[in-house]
Parts: sequence; C-alpha cells; structure tokens
Amino acid sequence: MRAVLTVVGKDTVGILACISVACAKRNVNISDVSQTILQDLFCMIMMCDISRITVPFDRFVDEMSELGKEKGLSIHVMHEDIFNAMHTI
Repeated sequence: MRAVLTVVGKDTVGILACISVACAKRNVNISDVSQTILQDLFCMIMMCDISRITVPFDRFVDEMSELGKEKGLSIHVMHEDIFNAMHTI
C-alpha cells in the first residue's frame, strides 16, 4: 500500500528532514521524492510505503496535517487508491 504526501510552504531549512522524521516515527517508508523551490515556495511530493505503518492511516493523515499547521506548511496525505480513482477517466 502506498500514499502520496504533498508539502507546500515558505522555504526554510529542514522541511525535508522534519517530514522524513515524522514518517520514520510511524514506520512509513519514503520510496520516492520530488521537490523544487518555486521563487520562495518549497514544493514536494513523496511516494510513501504505508504497508507497515504503526498507526491507523487516518490518524497519520491528521498528524501530518497538524505538523503542517505547526510549521506553517500545507501537508496533505492521500491513499494511493483515492489518488488513482480521482485521476481515472
């Protein structure tokens, strides 16, 4: 099982590290990362393996959203099945 995690916010030092640590604490493995800086905005998409996650998925979603609020970022986590369904015609 996989999830898509997106992060957008003002670029600061340590965003990737902060997200990575939060995922690792919940046994979520980051399998792929794409990130860029658009002017002063940090934009990142991660593919995460959630097959061994240690908390319920909806709790992980809420915790990451809350982490985003604390750090001044927009963090969204979406299960891959939902992501694929949204993009299927």
